[in-house]
Amino acid sequence: MKCPSCNYKETKVVDSRLSGEGNSVRRRRECLKCQHRFTTYEYVEQVPLMVIKRDGRRQPFDRKRIIAGLLKACEKRPVSIDTIEDVTNGVERFVQKNYEREVDTRDVGEVVMERLAGIDEVAYVRFASVYRQFKDVSQFMNELKGMLDKEKIKK
Repeated sequence: MKCPSCNYKETKVVDSRLSGEGNSVRRRRECLKCQHRFTTYEYVEQVPLMVIKRDGRRQPFDRKRIIAGLLKACEKRPVSIDTIEDVTNGVERFVQKNYEREVDTRDVGEVVMERLAGIDEVAYVRFASVYRQFKDVSQFMNELKGMLDKEKIKK
């Protein structure tokens, strides 16, 4: 850390403690050349996770969008808001753990569908139909057949 008084590059930490709500560390430093004392703050770098949309645009990751999609898919289905919240939390944790700065919407959608498939099949099909943007009935039927095949394997 450079001394703000003489620009000497070597300082020592005299005191260190958590600041505020524990979001930063306050350090008292002393220059080894001129003995000037000064304070620095250390913060965790908060780089927002960006989502890459299908058209290439980027926007900040927003869990509210996942909740909104799940609410639409689960409308009039026996899926509690707590379950929707749990799915959203799981997706958010997965994305934060596996992606550093950017994630493709396709990856987020796949994780949502994977988790939704085990909760409610109708909600899964609803979400998949919007997410995968089926062009015709045959694409929709292929998705249903894949789901039925997975169901047969489970039994």
